[in-house]
Amino acid sequence: MEKRNFDKLGIETSLLGFGCMRFPTTKTGEIDEVEAEKMLDYAISHGVNYIDTAYPYHQKMSEPFVGKVLNKYPRDSYYLATKLPCWDLDSIDYAKEMFENQRKRLDKDFFDFYLLHALNKDTWKKVRELGVVEYLHSLKEEGKIRFLGFSFHDDYEVFEEIISYYPWDFCQIQLNYMDTEE
Repeated sequence: MEKRNFDKLGIETSLLGFGCMRFPTTKTGEIDEVEAEKMLDYAISHGVNYIDTAYPYHQKMSEPFVGKVLNKYPRDSYYLATKLPCWDLDSIDYAKEMFENQRKRLDKDFFDFYLLHALNKDTWKKVRELGVVEYLHSLKEEGKIRFLGFSFHDDYEVFEEIISYYPWDFCQIQLNYMDTEE
């Protein structure tokens, strides 16, 4: 697997990451754990070291499944990313409870990459008003988050506002060739 230096963060990640939003499913809609585990094992054994999940994926069952599979591997052999569902934010307590819940669900002491999920104009306003970035920054200082970032789904003006607010470690931007202008 080809890798690239993430110079700003001092790490090397695989060019391909493994997204855990669309595992194979059973006829009842649950994760087909046998097939999904084979997929993760194959990816990791072939050098993929960036694993991306989130709380809502697979009807909220992706995180526990991913955590269980990753427990077979040394913690320093992969980078784990998960996300805070910002559309559900209604208090700072929600953010605190969600973070601790995610650590338990994934059975991890820390996250390599932690993202504010699907930021847009409305969710960004809530994040700022509730002091969520400051809370997550404190978790970074405690070593519970290595790299703090966000995923983004809005216009460039909102993006500019977000990146000027905090010295983010990274961001995940939705990019689709079909969305580009001629």
